[in-house]
Amino acid sequence: MRSWQEEQIQLLTETHSEGDFLSALSQIADELGFDYCAYGMRMPLPLAQPRIIMLSSQPQQWQRHYLDDYYHSVDNTLHDMHSITPYIWSGEEHTGSTKFWEDARAHGLQAGWAQSSHDARGIVGMLTLARSRSYTSFKELRNRALQKSWLAQTAHEALSRVLVPKFLPEAETQLTTREVEVLRWSADGKTSGEVGNIMCISERTVNFHVNNALVKLGANNKTAGVIKAAILGFL
Repeated sequence: MRSWQEEQIQLLTETHSEGDFLSALSQIADELGFDYCAYGMRMPLPLAQPRIIMLSSQPQQWQRHYLDDYYHSVDNTLHDMHSITPYIWSGEEHTGSTKFWEDARAHGLQAGWAQSSHDARGIVGMLTLARSRSYTSFKELRNRALQKSWLAQTAHEALSRVLVPKFLPEAETQLTTREVEVLRWSADGKTSGEVGNIMCISERTVNFHVNNALVKLGANNKTAGVIKAAILGFL
């Protein structure tokens, strides 16, 4: 007999589109006792305006309210995206925007659980599970904590596989060992001439490797290329 984790791995890894992913995640959320689920993913690039993709089974009216009323600015779960500690809400013990929480409860989001995920490419994700009843027992938290934390990581990996080729193709770039090395020294502030001396190659060869890396990364100049390579975990 397969374990719960094995069943969910197969369910999520077989998804090939955002719709398939949300359908699978909704099924798992229901098995865990939650009416709704959502997954938000923030790409690390572009730096000035990172791309954010949000998939949600929450009521459509609530999703419209969330966007129209700029609730992202007061949503405590989003403010916890840099923490790996789960964020749990239940009842009316919330802090922050009263209007936000009243509106959420009015649309059936009475209690929930959220946890962020981070990977080596700088991609940040947030899994949110919510339901219409407000009570969350200590026993439930204790018994389901590992499953939900595991689900957050598995969902992140599954959705990344779907979204990265479309929204962050640079992350799938294959840099050579030499390209990585010259970019790494450049990130430390070394000039092409200094890098050449360190690596015992000509300055022209250094620039050759740098330019090849920039083409692969889709970067307009060396500074942008070094930043991209560092953010994506190549260095």
